[in-house]
Amino acid sequence: MKYIGAHVSTSGGVAAAPVIASEMGMTAFALFTRNPSRWKVPAIPAKDADIFRENCERLGFTPAMILPHDSFLINLGSPDAQKLHLSREAFLDEMKRCQQLGLTMLNFHPGAHMNQMAEDECLRLIADSINITLEKTAGVTAVIESTAGQGSNLGFRFEHLAEIISHVEDKERVGVCVDTCHSFAAGYDFATPDGYSRSWQEFDSVIGFRYLRGMHLNDSKKGLGSRVDRHAPIGAGELGSNFFSMLMRDSRMDGIPLILETPEENLWPQEIEWLRNQALLPPLS
Repeated sequence: MKYIGAHVSTSGGVAAAPVIASEMGMTAFALFTRNPSRWKVPAIPAKDADIFRENCERLGFTPAMILPHDSFLINLGSPDAQKLHLSREAFLDEMKRCQQLGLTMLNFHPGAHMNQMAEDECLRLIADSINITLEKTAGVTAVIESTAGQGSNLGFRFEHLAEIISHVEDKERVGVCVDTCHSFAAGYDFATPDGYSRSWQEFDSVIGFRYLRGMHLNDSKKGLGSRVDRHAPIGAGELGSNFFSMLMRDSRMDGIPLILETPEENLWPQEIEWLRNQALLPPLS
């Protein structure tokens, strides 16, 4: 079964997120558990966490359907000691918030070397940051998001993600989220049937489908290999609607959260319905 949803607002508090998702016809959702633009934020009140869990249970959302996203400020591979410390503290707080909410995954961008260290050194630093956090938490998987490769951001090659995973000590608590716009912009040609097949074969060979824990579904305003992260509505970008139809008919994407981050929120119900209908078509051979 395909779990399809979008990144919903928590402006009314985290407890409102599953209600919003349900009202919009979602079977999955993403959220921020804290303000993504600040280092220091208030704790989640225990009552709000209880209501969040109650709402999820009442509305049929299990942890397998929910993929929270961490703060945009966090850089687990920062060459700056102070920023690395802040990033690790914030990441630990994010993981603990997931524990408090009964969630089992946390999606995050791996990090950037800021042109101040070698790629392999930064990748190892990211893995070290993950290890430090996993040692202090329980039950939550660190889900590394593929990136477009803008600036000095790492994670745009499958090899980057595999290298990080190779240095994570607890392989049961690390995974990958493939962002379709990011990976297309990074050079993976998912748009054609042949490219779709080759790209997923490469993913399985380099990383392995056992690590795929979720996806972000975004069309791309920019072309293949542009290394520019610009999301577009489904079918309105360079990836095109046929890619998303293939994805919805691919059984390898069953049972994981498939999260829209497309830029026009008013289109989400329409996009979700279209994606759901594509999943009813004959499966890919």
